[in-house]
Amino acid sequence: MPESLQKLVELISYLPWIGEKTATKLAFFLLKANPSFIRDLSDRISRVQSDIRECPVCFSLTDRSDRPCAICEDHSRDGRSLCVVEDYLDLVSIERLGIYKGRYHVLGGSVSPMHGRMPSDLHMKELFERVEKDGFEELILATNPNIEGEATSLYIKENVKTPSIRITRLSRGLPNAGFIEYADDLTLINAFRGRG
Repeated sequence: MPESLQKLVELISYLPWIGEKTATKLAFFLLKANPSFIRDLSDRISRVQSDIRECPVCFSLTDRSDRPCAICEDHSRDGRSLCVVEDYLDLVSIERLGIYKGRYHVLGGSVSPMHGRMPSDLHMKELFERVEKDGFEELILATNPNIEGEATSLYIKENVKTPSIRITRLSRGLPNAGFIEYADDLTLINAFRGRG
């Protein structure tokens, strides 16, 4: 295999969930692809880190400069509930279903001392400030049903200083040690409806 093609295979196989065989197939696809597609793909890849930033309100991802994301600016959304998720992909999974029309807060991970992630490394301070300031009636803890997700939920419950807020968790229909972003639609819908 030519060296430049081999280097492309190595770069592609560095991506998560892509082994060498799939990387080789993708490299050959790119080799034969339309040059305009290659230019567009290259342009998107080169700009993704400079174009995408965190929303200053909820810490979701946005390409709007110095403005909140589309969800935060959507005044038709229910301002009484706040759904706390670990990362952006969890938000995407919930939004795709169309079952929740409230606000979000993206923590940026979960509490995991074993992996060096402490509450101070996440958007916890901002969460507690939003809860205190914005008068939410319900705080939905949509963290993953694993040890880190449970630790994260427990930390939030222990540190919310607003006694009037109702704190709920997604129901246990989600598998233990699972991830929200991989849950099938029906399981996620039932977990949301059965929260308590």
